[in-house]
Amino acid sequence: MPTYISGDDSILSIHDGTAYRPVACLTSNSLQSTLEVKETINKCVPGAVQKTVGAMSYSISVDGEYVDTTSAGGDTALASHDFLFQKQSSGEYVTWKLTNGTVASQYGTALITDLSKEAPAGENMTFSATLDGSGLIVEVDPEA
Repeated sequence: MPTYISGDDSILSIHDGTAYRPVACLTSNSLQSTLEVKETINKCVPGAVQKTVGAMSYSISVDGEYVDTTSAGGDTALASHDFLFQKQSSGEYVTWKLTNGTVASQYGTALITDLSKEAPAGENMTFSATLDGSGLIVEVDPEA
């Protein structure tokens, strides 16, 4: 019987120059990868489509609840919308880490391309972000 891994075990963290800070408080996160396929038709094999490997790209999407990470009593060990906004507005690449329970952690570099914050009356503020990957996803920590 397979061992299932809970979505609760998939934690996205962003390196702040010193350590990885978990992005808080996530309600969901996803990693989508795409492999480009190039198609050609040539005279060596007339009428048959030949497929070759192109570039691989990926993005990470997150949704979370905005938490205080800056004021007195704020949790500075976490990264929330404010931290992500700082990285986005500076155009800075971020190094990310995705822990996956018992599966090896994954690492990469990305730009924060989309970031939104919602502040409905009478409810906790929430945010959504998209990280657009640059380079490969690896299993060795580039910050180690």
